[in-house]
Amino acid sequence: MHRIGVVGAGYVGLTTAACLAHLGHDVVCADVDDAKVGRLRRNEVDLVEPGLAELLEQHDIEFTTVFPRDVDFLFVCVPTPAGERGEADLTAVHDVVAQVPENTVLVLKSTVPVGTARGIAHQQTVSNPEFLREGHAVEDFLRPQRVVVGSADLDAARRVAALYGDVPVVLTDNTTAELIKYACNSFLAVKLSFVNTLAELCERVGADIDGVTEGMRLDERIGAAFLQPGPGWGGSCLPKDTRALLSTAREQDVEFATLRAAVDTNDHQVRRIAEKIEGDRIGLLGLTFKAGTNDLRDSPALAIARLLDGDIRAYDPAISQEVDGITVVGTPEELADGRDVLVVLTEWPEFAELDWPALAGRMATPVLVDTRGVVPADKVREAGFRLVSVGRPDGRR
Repeated sequence: MHRIGVVGAGYVGLTTAACLAHLGHDVVCADVDDAKVGRLRRNEVDLVEPGLAELLEQHDIEFTTVFPRDVDFLFVCVPTPAGERGEADLTAVHDVVAQVPENTVLVLKSTVPVGTARGIAHQQTVSNPEFLREGHAVEDFLRPQRVVVGSADLDAARRVAALYGDVPVVLTDNTTAELIKYACNSFLAVKLSFVNTLAELCERVGADIDGVTEGMRLDERIGAAFLQPGPGWGGSCLPKDTRALLSTAREQDVEFATLRAAVDTNDHQVRRIAEKIEGDRIGLLGLTFKAGTNDLRDSPALAIARLLDGDIRAYDPAISQEVDGITVVGTPEELADGRDVLVVLTEWPEFAELDWPALAGRMATPVLVDTRGVVPADKVREAGFRLVSVGRPDGRR
């Protein structure tokens, strides 16, 4: 067992602290937010993440506002927000680095620009980027597809890798580890933008996107993941990481046209979906950027809502308060009252099980725009809805 410090009690930091404690380590987690630390000490978790609250309750993690110095490893899990040109703000990272004792292994888990570790004087600096999917973060940490560990100090890298137990590990240098994180997320963004443009083409030529992607998924060279069209990609990682990689490429005089096109395509997709939504009284089913989380950062649902005119209300299983001036109601039935159109913007599984006849009866005009392909089309039509979907010329499924 090792004594491990985690700085930052956000999404990555809290998951890292909980899972390392579950793996048998003695963990102290520090954050500058006094109120957040107080809530965590009372086992109050703000994040919606399956299994996280249970792990925090099971293990005796020390939460503090004091910088953890007497530790073997110090995990940096602080925010690195994007600037206007996509460059990452490393102020919080440098504040942490300046306080790390020389005999402590510094582990950079925050997503940082390529080349950041090279500029850090601390001898035992290990790059260990996170690959945690929101809604699956605990599972991804404890049963990872791979753990990427990079350092000029091979012994330090191996010691960090050993903290995770018997898992697949990619051992490399710092710069390569940093680039792996950006490369993965940017490739997923390209794949999502590709399928969204393909869905638009399907609508124009009379093809069905589900049939097209089924044929693609069976090709092992392509794979099944990230082939579902939607309202655009968002969240805390893909928008920020694509901008950061484009910024790095620009600094190195590399024209990354493929990635630039994916970002432009995503902006187009948001506008395209907004144009499908007609009516003065609009009800949004879902506000979070994906199901299984309460994260609203760079949510395509909110980006689309900002383009709409009229009386906009929303229902989301994970959100209870007003967001961006949008009134949030407590049930789908309340949302449907007097609405001209309902719009599925987040792929919450429970949306597939709604009482569609009851919802249709409450609406002024029963129109449903399904941007995620999650509703049962036949049942929706039988309930009296006009269905508008993505990737199908007439809304059929």
